[in-house]
Amino acid sequence: MVSGKNLDPASSPSAFYGAEVRRLREEKGLSQSALGELVFCSGAYLGQIEVAVRKPQADLSARLDAVLETGGHFTRLYPMVARTRHAAHFARAAELEAQATTISQYAPTLVTGLLQTADYARAVVRAAKPFASAEAVDEAVAARLERARVLAKSAAPLLWVILHETVVRMPVGGRRVMADQLRHLTALAGAGKLLLQVLPFSAGAHAMTEGSLFLMTFAEAPPVAYVEGPYSGQLLDDPAIVARCQRSYDLARAVALSPAASLSLIESAAEEYAHE
Repeated sequence: MVSGKNLDPASSPSAFYGAEVRRLREEKGLSQSALGELVFCSGAYLGQIEVAVRKPQADLSARLDAVLETGGHFTRLYPMVARTRHAAHFARAAELEAQATTISQYAPTLVTGLLQTADYARAVVRAAKPFASAEAVDEAVAARLERARVLAKSAAPLLWVILHETVVRMPVGGRRVMADQLRHLTALAGAGKLLLQVLPFSAGAHAMTEGSLFLMTFAEAPPVAYVEGPYSGQLLDDPAIVARCQRSYDLARAVALSPAASLSLIESAAEEYAHE
């Protein structure tokens, strides 16, 4: 399972919560199993909380406070752990994204969320949630844009993105929105924020034909892969599976256009959207 034990507790509420459970448990001289008996859960579940694989519940936080005599420490921490601006299936991946040293993505139909402009993101969210309130749409867009802050960090991750040509040719939000989005991509690439490739229609079937892929590596933790479908996603950390995902990504990268040719295609498409 994906562990938070090697990730920075300062930027991960789940990792901080887990580290505090372990610290206070050990101060009391309790094993995970012993503490589990006292708070009415399994030691294995507590172990998963300690390494940020599982999130605690509110009632468990209260029981931990009582048994470990924390004065309400875990009850106060719980809202930060439970709160997320992202879809539940993506929340853990978003947390890891902020701590990655490298990010590699393949996007088959849409510009990846990390690189979306506000108008493009709004069009995507509105299409997926046609009955959502304006406030809910604004919140979803804000959460998506907030992810881009990782690119402004002094130690920003090395970002490599492969877009299928479908992404470039599908006018999400209309022609003006699409022109602005494509120009945003070229600006980021020109500023050295990412290496961008387009996988052209002419490539035909390829190693990533069956779906999207999101790969992350870390300075002091094993790499992970994230795959996503409608209203669902899965974070993978089995070394063999992650290695297979990396090979598929490498094969797709091999048949994609070069970065220079990709930028030329995107720039040309942006001009077409702007002037037609």
